[in-house]
Amino acid sequence: MHLDDMFERAEEYRAESAGVEHEVRVCMAASCQSSGAQPVFAALSEGGQGDACRVKAVGCMGLCSAGPLVAVAEVAAPNEAPVLYRDVRAADAPDILASVGRQPVERLRCPTDQPFFTRQQRIVLANAGIIDPDSFKGYVAAGGYFALIQALTEMTPAEVVQEVTKSGLRGRGGGGYPTGLKWSTVAKMPPGQKYVICNADEGDPGAFMDRAVLESDPHRILEGMAIAAYAVGANKGYVYVRAEYPLAVERIATAIRKAKRAGFMGNRIAETQFSFDVEIRLGAGAFVCGEETALMASIEGLRGQPRPRPPYPAQAGLWGYPTLINNVETYANIAPIIREGGDWFADIGTERSKGTKVFALAGTIRNTGLIEVPMGTTLRDIIEVIGGGIPGGKAFKAVQTGGPSGGCLPAAMLDIPVDYDSLRELGTIMGSGGMIIMDETSSMVDVARYFMEFCMSESCGKCVPCRAGTLQMHGLLDKIAKARGSAQDLALLEELCDMVQATSLCGLGQTAPNPVLSTLRYFREEYEERLAAAQV
Repeated sequence: MHLDDMFERAEEYRAESAGVEHEVRVCMAASCQSSGAQPVFAALSEGGQGDACRVKAVGCMGLCSAGPLVAVAEVAAPNEAPVLYRDVRAADAPDILASVGRQPVERLRCPTDQPFFTRQQRIVLANAGIIDPDSFKGYVAAGGYFALIQALTEMTPAEVVQEVTKSGLRGRGGGGYPTGLKWSTVAKMPPGQKYVICNADEGDPGAFMDRAVLESDPHRILEGMAIAAYAVGANKGYVYVRAEYPLAVERIATAIRKAKRAGFMGNRIAETQFSFDVEIRLGAGAFVCGEETALMASIEGLRGQPRPRPPYPAQAGLWGYPTLINNVETYANIAPIIREGGDWFADIGTERSKGTKVFALAGTIRNTGLIEVPMGTTLRDIIEVIGGGIPGGKAFKAVQTGGPSGGCLPAAMLDIPVDYDSLRELGTIMGSGGMIIMDETSSMVDVARYFMEFCMSESCGKCVPCRAGTLQMHGLLDKIAKARGSAQDLALLEELCDMVQATSLCGLGQTAPNPVLSTLRYFREEYEERLAAAQV
């Protein structure tokens, strides 16, 4: 199969929609389903499946706080913003259907000229809210699998690695390791059995980026994994996803099945000599399994615990073979990079943080949901402009980035660019992209205690610093939060932070002190107030 064949296939699939003038797209991601999207979809489907109007289930539209969301799009004008409706109920279906091609239903309308939509640059989320996640034909019609065919028929594995390296893409799972360098390391290992793993074990509180991408565009992840496998010489892949994401699991399983049936997964993909198969492995929800060596142990059927490195997975990973591990968002960037070129991607973002980043906005913010912006966008733009600021007239106090491994930044830091290096210098990390926004009513001591409790309960217990250190730190935080602590307790807390950070085996323990250290750095007066209250 060549690219010309893909163009013909895409045109054939598009031709199947000939005569359809409008699409009524219903967000059927988990967030909107939890708000009642299923009966909305049923009501619209019952009354609106005509020759000129098609009702279609799609993935996440982003503005989760306004769900269920429904968009009415003119098929002949794909570049025009659709009419978007918010907080839709099944009883609204007749009015929406009657409005198609006419005047919109103003009482339900959600303006799409607001910054939440206009300030985004969507690469990873390009298909989200537009295509049916369960439709193989819909993905191909939108340009899907073109990059895979291009890589297999027009590029050598080394050229694929070179293009990814040129793009400057860094791992979107949190560490920010250069993706091209990781791929080249695996590719240089001797020929033989190699594995490709997609880390979809998204465990940060308030984070739902990977879940939404899997629910909205699962074929994009498979295409990225297949390109990666071709580049490094692997023939087997695993998607490791937590069992608490049943909709994501269902959709990636459907995508695997349909890709195999169409010849884009399995043996001799697209009539080439390249073979690649993918299986799903369900995680039981252990946060530590987000760490790559613990994840591999879990796939192998062992208890999910990290192991010392080196050797690194690229050298000796799954069952001792060279293994490439990237997260969902990293793989979602691969097909666009191959299609458009590494230089195109490198032109987006900052000098050391290229491309865009998907963030999940949660907490006390007006526009809760999923966004994608260029690297280097400031926190102020993300929170106040795109996110709409703090509701209820309250003042912004802090933003937690990077989940339990990250830190809390105050209002004075709102004008910093969001990239890997800037956040690290301030005592936090980007993580996988979760942002929890807090207003003036939040207690930062309580926030630090919450995240320490999370890390304590999620510690696998393999190493003493993490197992015992997080327990002791939580106890000290609890004393201080309840106004029972002393200056000695605070000094011991800081000492323990340094010890746990420096001596823990894996990233869970090494970063567990970050919420404590960052709140001590920027909100120390709140700790001192609790200590003063203990003396009364």
